[in-house]
Amino acid sequence: MTDTGETPSGTLGSAAPATPGRADVLAAFAAIYVIWGSTYLAIRFAVETLPPFLMTGVRFVTAGLLMYGWTRLRRAPRPARSYWAAAAMVGTLMLVIGVGGVAWAEQRVPSGAAALIVGVGPLWMVLIDWLFYGGEAPDLKVLVGILLGFAGVAILVGPEQFAGAGRIDLAGAGAILLGTVTWSFGSLYTRRGHLPASPVQAIGMEMLAGGLILMAVATAFGEWSALSARDVSLRSLLSLGYLIVFGSIIALSAYLWLLKVSTPARVITHAYVNPVVAVFLGWALAAEPLTPRVLAASAVIIAGVLVIVTRREARKAPAVEIEHG
Repeated sequence: MTDTGETPSGTLGSAAPATPGRADVLAAFAAIYVIWGSTYLAIRFAVETLPPFLMTGVRFVTAGLLMYGWTRLRRAPRPARSYWAAAAMVGTLMLVIGVGGVAWAEQRVPSGAAALIVGVGPLWMVLIDWLFYGGEAPDLKVLVGILLGFAGVAILVGPEQFAGAGRIDLAGAGAILLGTVTWSFGSLYTRRGHLPASPVQAIGMEMLAGGLILMAVATAFGEWSALSARDVSLRSLLSLGYLIVFGSIIALSAYLWLLKVSTPARVITHAYVNPVVAVFLGWALAAEPLTPRVLAASAVIIAGVLVIVTRREARKAPAVEIEHG
């Protein structure tokens, strides 16, 4: 979602070669821009015929097993039990409430609008870091960015007479907004160092733990019994596969690599490119309307995030993160 200034589980390790191929760098940026931006549309297609919490649980259990298993095959140390407890905490805050909330909400909210609301994550990160973790108090420029971001959300969910037709469902918007708050808490919690030194292993553990909890949530909501294999569409299954392979593994690997070979200021640009990609894809591939309300909210939210990100880039590097979508 946004930069916290720390990796979630220690250092990324030694730096990559100083002169990576230009084509490789461009391909990696394309991955974090387009793939992470497209995950919101993939979620929308997946939940058309798959229950949201069960779908998200399968996604993260599968991706988590693959990533964690890969690190164990490469002889990474077996994590201590305390690491698993921390992974479950992060997985609950970021994946169960954060991504699971997005999946549930996209039954009611267009994918582009969901991405825009998720885009206010950097604003919560600044406030929570300051209020709860002793971080630096926001200066005037950062406060302006925060106000712009929340003003954009207000445009999306405001009354009809406030900004015309196209108002976003309040329950769906509320679930996504709650997820951005817990995502920020989870991201900042990782700075306490209760996770393995390997970011790939730590993220694999978080995905695995969060995915198992999501499956338990799906059971509690009766999603297993409501699932009918005959009703599941090929589009939903392909979207789930896309989320596992491209959204949760390929784009994340590209992000980790870019942190080594590029500058933080360039890498973190995905924070304001992803919502643009999501809105465009929702319009082009799912006939989601580009109403004046959505366009106005897009401009205001992205402006707010841009102010926050560029301001904080002068001081901190971005965190390793699992995409919210």
